[in-house]
Amino acid sequence: MLRRLLFASFAAIFLLLLLPTTCKAKLNHHRCHSSCGNIPDISYPFRLKDDRPRCGDRKYELACENNRTILHLYSGRYYVEEINYTRETIRVVDTGLKKDDCSSLPLHSLTYANFSYRDPYRLSYETLDVNFIDCEAPINSSLYIDMAPCSRNSSPNSSLSSMQAYSYVVVKDMALSDLEDSCSVGLVVGFSTTGQKIDNSLPDIHNRLLYGTDLTWGNCVLFFFCTPYDGKEHLMEKLYGIAACLGSWVILLTVLAVAAKIFFGVPCVLIFLIYKWKRRSLSMYHAIEEFIQTHNNLKPIRYSYSNIKKMTKGFTERLGEGGYGSVYKGKLKSGHLVAVKMLVNSKANGQDFINEVATIGRIHHFNVVQLIGFCVEGSKRALVYDFMPNGSLDKYIFPEKEEYISLSFEKMYQISLGVAHGIEYLHRGCDMQILHFDIKPHNILLDKNFTPKVSDFGLAKSYPADHSIVSLTGARGTRGYMAPELFYKNIGGVSYKADVYSFGMLLMEMAGRRRNLNVFAEHSSQIYFPSWAYDQFNEGKGIEIGDATEEEQKLAKKMVLVALWCIQFKPSERPSMHKVIEMLEGKVDQLQMPPKPFLTPQEV
Repeated sequence: MLRRLLFASFAAIFLLLLLPTTCKAKLNHHRCHSSCGNIPDISYPFRLKDDRPRCGDRKYELACENNRTILHLYSGRYYVEEINYTRETIRVVDTGLKKDDCSSLPLHSLTYANFSYRDPYRLSYETLDVNFIDCEAPINSSLYIDMAPCSRNSSPNSSLSSMQAYSYVVVKDMALSDLEDSCSVGLVVGFSTTGQKIDNSLPDIHNRLLYGTDLTWGNCVLFFFCTPYDGKEHLMEKLYGIAACLGSWVILLTVLAVAAKIFFGVPCVLIFLIYKWKRRSLSMYHAIEEFIQTHNNLKPIRYSYSNIKKMTKGFTERLGEGGYGSVYKGKLKSGHLVAVKMLVNSKANGQDFINEVATIGRIHHFNVVQLIGFCVEGSKRALVYDFMPNGSLDKYIFPEKEEYISLSFEKMYQISLGVAHGIEYLHRGCDMQILHFDIKPHNILLDKNFTPKVSDFGLAKSYPADHSIVSLTGARGTRGYMAPELFYKNIGGVSYKADVYSFGMLLMEMAGRRRNLNVFAEHSSQIYFPSWAYDQFNEGKGIEIGDATEEEQKLAKKMVLVALWCIQFKPSERPSMHKVIEMLEGKVDQLQMPPKPFLTPQEV
């Protein structure tokens, strides 16, 4: 600690000795006057490239090209329209903009993100963002101003010629949630608001971009010394020097205060964080241990961490990874292959670990993955499952590698039936109903015979069998497969029908061999597959599936119709999993046409 104090004192003395030199250097700057085009008075701190060496500050160097004053920033070149020495602002315009041509666009983004604390310039606070957005489909929103009028009037050489089919402008400081689906932001340019109301028209936006963007400069800390230069050079130079010196003193005191915080604060923060982490880990460990001691009838074997390392050969062969951690291939002493899931990012008090052990640790079913054992040792937590050599179902529905073979419709149908039996067992086959809450292709594993196994019970909840409605503190699951009642409380309570909805979305993807929501679909009507499939059947048409046989066409139609029943918006209109199995095993001619599925209450 003594060494730190001596070092801080030495640094302070060094800065104090340096201050007079710094202030003197600032006083010795020459106030030269230059001009270029529409900027008649270019003076300190600015300078032109051809000015004398001691004129102005090289950080604020400007160029004069074709009688136009040019400012070079990291983001690009800009015309200088005005320098206001009173407000310490310089107004710039992108060189890509042209007067009376709304098809001309800025060449570069200009936002707060373009500047760092080292830059001599800052974007003015009186600035509003103009977002240039490209979309793959037309957008119906009052925020999105269509640029089509400009693109139609543009010449072949216009900068709009390279734009996509649907281009828009949004005048707003946008968040990611404001961006419509299938849209991407091309450029963001800030323009000065000048206190005037914006009428959200293309000509008005273009004129405001042509007016320019205000950048501020300088680091005057004591505002009462920030006096504008008015020609009284001797007096003003003295005042400027005093302000610079006092500003440097303020900077010195700030640096010393920050240094003191770093020397004394950082160790305290680190000690506090380590204490919190250890307390959380111990709390999680005690919660898991208490659960294991209370439920001493669990079937899985408890392994030590050294056993886990041996069976995975030191975690050498990784099978996959996710937000929970990583999965490794292992082998028991008997030669039985296993998959070992190492949990890293656990939920509060290890609840995901407890959920897995509490659910599949008590049950055994042909279509539910078997938990062989687990490990709890300090912060180390592992789950040991049967090894599934054919991986997860998503690789066969949406194949990205050639190594995954294309499954026949008969095989897909058999897999869907097996998944339905597994979920139905969870709902009705035990003394407690187990709700999975995360049915999706990634969580359906396939053994060597492509028998499906429902897996990943980290979000599962157990309830008494007579509870038709269950309580949840928040939505859980994966977007795209989550039931609407988890979002909209007014359409019905949460029950086993939430798993039915997720199964329906899974079944729809299995039948269509595609994702339900695909913004890159060939036709806009096919973006949301369930709606398109319903319209096809409602109009007496089928779903064309390449060179599928008549029997395969019937299987696909049956799977889609059952899926449409499962994804009904209201839980009361969905069948139970027992009824789903009956429909899948029955004939397609006996299935009635369900109501059209909706996404939101507004559609209903």
